[in-house]
Amino acid sequence: MGTDILRLEPHAVWRNFHSLTRIPHPSGHEEKIREFVAGFGRKLGLETIVDEVGNVIIRKPATSGMEERQGVILQAHLDMVPEKSGGRIHDFARDPIETIVDGDWVHARGTTLGADNGLGVAAAMAVLESTTLRHGSIEALFTSEEEAGMTGAVGLKPDLLKGRILMNLDSEDEGELFIGCAGGLDATMTFSYREERVSADYTGFVIRVSGLKGGHSGMDIHLGRGNANKIMNRILCEGRARYGMLLASIDGGTLRNAIPRESTATVAVPTANSKTFSGDLSILAGKIKHELSAADPELCIEVVPADRPDMVIEEGVVVRLLNALYACPNGVMRMSCDMANLVETSSNLAVVSSGHGVVTIKCLLRSSVDSAMEDLRAMIASLFDLAGAVSVFDGGYPGWKPNPDSPILKRMQEVYTSKFGKPPGIKAVHAGLECGIIGGTCPSLDMISFGPTIRYPHSPDEKVNITSVGEFWDFLVETLSMVP
Repeated sequence: MGTDILRLEPHAVWRNFHSLTRIPHPSGHEEKIREFVAGFGRKLGLETIVDEVGNVIIRKPATSGMEERQGVILQAHLDMVPEKSGGRIHDFARDPIETIVDGDWVHARGTTLGADNGLGVAAAMAVLESTTLRHGSIEALFTSEEEAGMTGAVGLKPDLLKGRILMNLDSEDEGELFIGCAGGLDATMTFSYREERVSADYTGFVIRVSGLKGGHSGMDIHLGRGNANKIMNRILCEGRARYGMLLASIDGGTLRNAIPRESTATVAVPTANSKTFSGDLSILAGKIKHELSAADPELCIEVVPADRPDMVIEEGVVVRLLNALYACPNGVMRMSCDMANLVETSSNLAVVSSGHGVVTIKCLLRSSVDSAMEDLRAMIASLFDLAGAVSVFDGGYPGWKPNPDSPILKRMQEVYTSKFGKPPGIKAVHAGLECGIIGGTCPSLDMISFGPTIRYPHSPDEKVNITSVGEFWDFLVETLSMVP
């Protein structure tokens, strides 16, 4: 299992991607893949730099006769999102990704695939190692921790880059050229609590929400999928209001940029109410599953008897927490008036976790309009301030304003139309691309983003279309030969 992709074309791209799947590289654990990519450049005899924030820059001279062409920066990020299916045993910091070829798609066995952005890295590596392609000077910029705060892009020094055109290889729809993206902002809210002892006349339960599709909190936020934290909170509010339920612990979601797929809570209920508690919550679970049957047919909600917890979160904090989570904005806030079918502003209630006297809530706010982002920030800050929580907003990164007069856009439109007999789509994306940050650092760059077709990134259902990888590669190769 996993070696079938070595038979796919374009061989150089898939061979490099296979090598990347063998090296664990979730966000925050990129040492091995950074060493591998830097070693790759040095073995080719190319100038290779590793900067202070973990970015790798590899420079390749222009091929003969192409020395006067504008220099191109091929940009992709080194890390991947670590998500796995319930019950799947996989250590992303140690275990390789097991790839499966299924018809015209490649996916992984019960985990994220890492096509986001491993195929962009693999394509740049294929350009670097080629002895037959025609191109001007090339810089491959492999950035660190894109999925966990865009650390590499934020810390990039402007004097490191020499090229004039940046091609971001991190988009997920072949045949689409992306010229703009949303900005983002991290929100972290905390409630401090004391623990209270549970009396003997209480019964313990574990509540589990699982089986949701999840997905990318930007690209998939408009699909109406269930949010495990919102679903769990709805159940907990019902249990507390009707049955005197006490909350001992909660753990939902893992990453800000992934729609949460699972949540688990440990609770205690007066023993006299335990039978009706379990039965009535099962009825509520059925209603929620019916509501989400089209978007999330595999949703599973379980209310399971368990050992009575010794301690629970103090009641006053639980009331304020559950009310705040119920009111917390989640999902699409506004669609764009400038571009059809584009989300303008959204929020993802990504993580809710308790422990050591603190409940932590993490959200990722996105918007392509700065004032709308500020309005959403103020909305969330006001809500949690009223609830008595401490709010911190950081990790913000700018959006990328579209430039319809971009010279590289016009050239790539010509190349695509000539090669495939139809014009490419021109779009912006409701996700954070590093172009916004890099463009702020190096404002003279002419930027564009494109890539193969990837579906369900940031979830275990992530898959990449094989045919689209070939088309993406052919387009990249032709474009490099036609750069102004």
